[in-house]
This record gives sequence, C-alpha cells and structure tokens, in this order.
Amino acid sequence: MAFESLTDKLSAVFKRLRGKGRLSEADVKEAMKEIKMALLEADVNFKVVKSFVASVTERAVGQDVMESLTPAQMIVKIVNEELTALMGGGDSKLAISSAPPTVVMLVGLQGAGKTTNGAKLAGLMKKQGKRPLLAACDVYRPAAIKQLEVVGEQLGIPVFQMGQIDPVDIAKAAVEHAKRHGSDMVFLDTAGRLHVDEALMDELRRVKEAVNPTEILLVVDAMIGQDAVTAAKAFDDVLDIDGVMLTKLDGDARGGAALSIRAVTGKPIKFAGTGEKLDAVEVFHPDRMASRILGMGDVLSLIEKAEQNLDAKKAAEQMERLRKNKFTLADFYDQLIQLKSMGSMEDIMGMMPGMGGKKLDLSVDEGNLKRIEAIIQSMTPYERENPGVLNSSRKKRIAAGSGTQVVDVNRLLKQFDMIQQLTRQFANPKKAKGLFGRFKGMGMPF
Repeated sequence: MAFESLTDKLSAVFKRLRGKGRLSEADVKEAMKEIKMALLEADVNFKVVKSFVASVTERAVGQDVMESLTPAQMIVKIVNEELTALMGGGDSKLAISSAPPTVVMLVGLQGAGKTTNGAKLAGLMKKQGKRPLLAACDVYRPAAIKQLEVVGEQLGIPVFQMGQIDPVDIAKAAVEHAKRHGSDMVFLDTAGRLHVDEALMDELRRVKEAVNPTEILLVVDAMIGQDAVTAAKAFDDVLDIDGVMLTKLDGDARGGAALSIRAVTGKPIKFAGTGEKLDAVEVFHPDRMASRILGMGDVLSLIEKAEQNLDAKKAAEQMERLRKNKFTLADFYDQLIQLKSMGSMEDIMGMMPGMGGKKLDLSVDEGNLKRIEAIIQSMTPYERENPGVLNSSRKKRIAAGSGTQVVDVNRLLKQFDMIQQLTRQFANPKKAKGLFGRFKGMGMPF
C-alpha cells in the first residue's frame, strides 16, 4: 500500500508513547514532532502538515487526554479522527442525475490512467445495476480509442466513438446516443496532456458547456505526489471539478496526495484505483483509509471484498468438509483461487487489524502462492482427492510439470497435513495457536 512507510513510522511513535504509561506535555510534543516528519516524508503538503499537527497537538495536550488512564490510546484516537477529517470526513458519492443519463466527465493529465480507471468506474456502476456507456473523446493520443474499446469489451460495456473529430461533437452525440439506447450513465473519456496547458483547458471547457455534465471527476496518479495536488488545483480552478479519483493507490509511492488533495482543493476523493485488474476500484472511505494508515485494519472493506469475490455456497461446503475431516488438495486449490481473486495477500493482510507493517512476519509471498498453485495444477484429479497415493515417481512427475523441485512438493504436502491437523485442533485453541506458529518459515503465503 502507498502508506506502508508512513504506517511503520506512526506505529513506532505510538509504541513509544504506550511504553511511557503517563505522558507529559513534553512527551506529546516530541511525538508530534516525529509525526510531522513522518507526514512530510510521505510527501504530504507542508501547509496541510502544519495545520494537522497543530490540531492534534491542541487536542492531545488537553486535560482529558493528559489525565486519562490510557493517554497513548487517546492520542491514537485523536490522530485517527484528524486524519479522517483531513481526507474529507464522510464518504462522497457520485452524483446521479434525476433526468438520465448521468454524464460523468473524466479529466486529468496524460498517464494518470484515466481511460482504464474510467472504464473500471463504469464497471463498478454496472455491478450496481446501472447501464453505462463509455464515450471516446480522446482523439489525440495514439490508440486511445482502441484502448477504450478493448477494456469496454472486457467489461461488457458499450463504447461510443466517432473517430478523430471534434471531441465536443462526440460528447454531444454520445449523450444523445445514450438517451436513444437506454444507457443511464455516460462516461466521457476526455483527452489529457503531459502538463496543464491552455489548449487542453479550453477544449475541456467547451465539452463542459456543450453537455453540462452531472459530475466532473479528476483522475489523478497517486504516485506523482505533490504534483498530483498541483494538478488537482489547476483543473479545479478552471473546471470546478466535483471530485477526485486517485489511481495507483496500491503502489509503493509515499501517498501524500491522498492526504493533501481535500485540504488544498476542498474537493473530495470519491474513488480509488487499487490495482491493475479491471475490478480493482473501490469507493474511497476516509475513515477506513485513516484506520489502515494507523495499522488498525479495514475490516469493513475486507468483508465487502470477500462478499464480492468469494463463493459463499462453496465456502460453506468446504467448511463442512473441514469439519468432517474430508478436506482435500482440490478444496485447498479452490480456496487459493478464491483468495487470489480478492487481490494480493499483502493488501488483504493490510486490512486486518494489527497486521499493518507486518508483511515479513506473516511471510506474505505471492511467489509461494503461485508455486503452490502450479504444483496442485500438475496433479491429476485423483491425486488431489487422495494425496496419500503420491509416491516418489508421482512427486517427480508433478515437480517436473510445475517447474519446481520434489522438495517443494513435499513441503506443500506437509503444509496441507498441518492444515488438516489445525482444523482438528480448533476445539483446543491453545494447541491450534501453537500449531499455527509452526507455519512460519515453511513458505506459506499467509
């Protein structure tokens, strides 16, 4: 996640505070100094950092906190609340027109991922029962129209295009097309530039005047740091944007843009792109993001992700097989596939309370996940159901077929045996906990 380094540094500050028990005003101010440096290193806007630290300090040295039995926890609570407020407080939903179609104008600099992420957003709306139409209004970038058609086809969303003519005419025609064909949402994929210039802004102004969009959404690359905030302010000054979609929030950037955009522009972050897959988009929840930054997890988003990607009926059947000790490698493989559909293990662990910043301790390794999948795929259906038949020659064949070594096959079988033991020990939590600890160092992906 973009905030991994910030999470680590804030966690270290809070750990030192908890170790002191009672806090003095000097302790709090020293902690605030460290938090200020952590935010600046995360590329948060300097003025935003100054205001944030002042607000937290004022509350943290108050009588209620200093006399609290757990002042460190109170400070964590204050930082959490102030981070949430910094990013907008509550959720900001996409405006829906009372007279369809709802027209969403997507704007942004070239390279921000506007075309792909605009299509992702249309896909999200389709899942919610909408009938979106994608309109190709970027007539300058090579292959922009083709790119939109490709992602539209993958998502099952129609794409309207008229070639390389005036984008204003395309936008007007797309809205009329939507009215005639029953599309209740139109996403206008407009052109971008490598930088903000008058020609770009003039064209976007003309498109806005021609179709009067319900929502103007700025697509911003989170990895460009403060340049993202500068771009957001420039677009807002000219177009009066309604909100921001932050892309590449899963990258290894410092993430300061997410903490600065709302404070600098006054416009909310409404959506976040969280990966390369076409379903890797989510509503931006300031309170949940604040919890993730502080290493407190994001259980609600984890539940939503599971509900969207996991087969509840199959999961129930597998739990019943576990209970009856009939869990096979075929079931294990099914679980891996469902787990992979939820995204990276690192992201999943980051949503679990207390797991932030513990990637190494948990051995979250996508390579191991792929290796396990390759080994199981190289087995016959009979071998998956009856792993006890795997003799030396079968293991050699499986290793060769999966591009691994026999030792990797043996390790997987040992892991699977331990999983079966673990399920039998659920009635005794102490034994189960001890058994789970033995997974560390065995190459498990979790």
